Amino acid sequence: MLSPAGKACLLAFVLALTIGVGTFTYFYTKYARITDARLRTGVFTQTSLLYSAPRRIMLGDPARGADIAAYLRSCQYSESNTSRAGWYRLRPDAIEINPGPDGYEQEGAVIKIQGGRVTEIISLRDHSERNQYFLEPELVTNLFDRKREKRRIVHFDDIPPVMIDAVLSAEDKHFFQHAGFDPFRIVRAGVKNMFGGRLEGASTLTMQLARTLWLSNERTWGRKIPEVLITLHLEQKLTKKQIFEDYANSIYLGNHGSFSINGFGEGAQFYFGKDLSQVTLPEAALLAGLPQNSSMRDPFRFPERAKGRRNTVLALMRDNGKITERQYEQAAATPVKVIRGTMESSDAPYFVDLVNEDLQSRFQDPDFANKSYRVYTTLDPDLQRDAVEAVRTGIVEADNRWKRRSKLYGTEEFPLAQVALIALDAETGKVLALVGGRNYGASQLNHAVAKRQPGSSFKPFVYTAAMETGLENNGGPVLTPATTVVDEPTTFYFDNITYTPRDFEKEYMGTVTLRTALAHSLNVSAVKVAQMAGFDKVAQVAHRVGLNADIKPTPSIALGAYEVMPIEIASAYTVFPNGGKLLKASLIDSIHDQQGATVYESHPEAAQVIDPRVTYLVEQMMEEVMRSGTGAGVRARGFKLPAAGKTGTSHDGWFAGFTSKIVCVVWMGFDDNRDFKLQGADSALPIWVEFMKRAHQHSQYRNVHPFEAPDGVVTEEVDADTGEVATNRCPRVRSEVFIAGTQPVQICHLHGGGGATQVAGWEPIQQQPVSESGGGESSLNPPVVARANGQRPPRSIPITPSSPREPEKKKGFWQRLKDAFQH
Repeated sequence: MLSPAGKACLLAFVLALTIGVGTFTYFYTKYARITDARLRTGVFTQTSLLYSAPRRIMLGDPARGADIAAYLRSCQYSESNTSRAGWYRLRPDAIEINPGPDGYEQEGAVIKIQGGRVTEIISLRDHSERNQYFLEPELVTNLFDRKREKRRIVHFDDIPPVMIDAVLSAEDKHFFQHAGFDPFRIVRAGVKNMFGGRLEGASTLTMQLARTLWLSNERTWGRKIPEVLITLHLEQKLTKKQIFEDYANSIYLGNHGSFSINGFGEGAQFYFGKDLSQVTLPEAALLAGLPQNSSMRDPFRFPERAKGRRNTVLALMRDNGKITERQYEQAAATPVKVIRGTMESSDAPYFVDLVNEDLQSRFQDPDFANKSYRVYTTLDPDLQRDAVEAVRTGIVEADNRWKRRSKLYGTEEFPLAQVALIALDAETGKVLALVGGRNYGASQLNHAVAKRQPGSSFKPFVYTAAMETGLENNGGPVLTPATTVVDEPTTFYFDNITYTPRDFEKEYMGTVTLRTALAHSLNVSAVKVAQMAGFDKVAQVAHRVGLNADIKPTPSIALGAYEVMPIEIASAYTVFPNGGKLLKASLIDSIHDQQGATVYESHPEAAQVIDPRVTYLVEQMMEEVMRSGTGAGVRARGFKLPAAGKTGTSHDGWFAGFTSKIVCVVWMGFDDNRDFKLQGADSALPIWVEFMKRAHQHSQYRNVHPFEAPDGVVTEEVDADTGEVATNRCPRVRSEVFIAGTQPVQICHLHGGGGATQVAGWEPIQQQPVSESGGGESSLNPPVVARANGQRPPRSIPITPSSPREPEKKKGFWQRLKDAFQH
């Protein structure tokens, strides 16, 4: 019989055992439920995915079958019909493409290539010829993953044996023999950690998978116990192949900017630009060695460290009998060769953030991320890469300028300049490319949607309001591109407040036409034009084109003093290549559910907000900006396609411009709103040119056409200085455009005119008598001139300011006009 002490010990043992078993059962059941819940929904398959726009191939495009095949492989196509995305067959003179059930395009095609160009596209559905074909869109990211993880799912049977051998040798050579963990290694590692030694690696592949998918990376006993429990459960629920597959798709392999590289499929694409099935022995060893401290063995930043770890893995493979001594020596001697795959510039993190925000506001579905939706966006990966490269080169140019000006540039006292680039499809308003800053990893502030003063890039809308006077019949002044205005120091009065704008570097040009005033971005002239058109009319135009609703009808509106977003300016500029139709910037093309059904499809929104005759006149004036004005650097830098645009300089640098294919806006400035002190022509314009030169080399943006005049626009030969009808003695003659009925009727008074001149079908100008104003100053009422067919046409008249004096009371528009200008 047991003694009382023995009974007490036995009771204590049974009690401890009961408590231990109960505790183990409780926590095992708890973590088993957590594990099963995720396994039931799928470890990776339930994430909504964000894709770029599909890649278009057209007849006549330069192409190689091998390049198309490589692109398809990056989109999960295979050479056999085992992939749900699709499969392809490469022939000597063609490539056959067969989309799968998860493919974007439901129609297969044969693309024939001869002499390096696409010569024929044949549909596999009806064997008819096509002019174009859309390839699978590129995967950009997992849409709602807060960790911004990127991965390309691979199946165990698709993982090459060399990759499996490298992983097992580096991480867990007994993986296929053990039950999930090695208790002796865990105890040894715990002792080392407890006594301050270096922590030894003790985790098996199953334990690493448990930690990656269900736990944190914190190295404590509090995390180790659930890790072991989850490991035990995984070993019971999954086969060894399934565990290896999940590990291969989940393991962290480094970072690129804001994105996390996860899984060997994504790693092979990112580091080597190839599919995992194509990796060589040294490449497989390098990937297998990255999970251990990938940041310190980044092959881009630390190639020697990466090579050392790679060779360690190769030695382990040799020691484990996976490779021969000769294979080891050859692989170890191979230099580390890594290239940045398609991920580097097409990921568009700022674009992704905007898509996330758009979806959340549009659907307001907290479970959206778990519905396996496929979100197809408007992003053009080729143009996004062009945008990144253009910004990269342009920001270096601006940095160098600033480094010459200030030794503090780039320090905490003087932070680096920021940048934004937005490119829209000129015909649809779709966002093709977007860069919201110089480095997303350093700053997630999206400058494409940050409000800034647009400066002179707003002036085209001032002149839009001016040209709209040609549509009115209210007895007011009618302004045309040939109307002249005196550019000189001027003080304006508005609501009993004086306003004195200055031209850049305080240089004034005297009497100029409105075309010249816009081309040279003359500030005083812009305010005068806004005053003649009406500050309220300018504000109305700004609101119609979708700019900030808080823009007020004040003199400073003419100089772009009210803040707007760069993406708003881009959208507003779509009225010029589209005959006055406003296209709202859009990010999402369509959304499909897991079965392929369309959940959402966008339709470009176009609203006629400006008369097409007016936008054509302003567009023609903006072409002058590039010919002889502040944007002449566009042509000097080699961009020769038909285009128009406007520089902008406030505290920041801007350039906004467009062709018939693309509208692009570039902004540069500082986050603390300090004066940028670089004109838009010296900062934003070079980036704009570099991007547009690259973008228009792609086939779908190549056929740029000049802008055509709509009905109701006429052309007249005028003197370039006076804006009046040219004679054969005028030294500088230009063809000017007018809304029909507003063309000038007075012969150039400097080179052969002088008096009222009879023109066929027109009546002579009827000049109003001069009235006397207080103080002996003379002023003119707006001239009343005759139009053909009994309507009153405008006259190109020089307008000069009267001597300013303090107003005694608030003045109306016409009184302010009298005070500011004289004939």
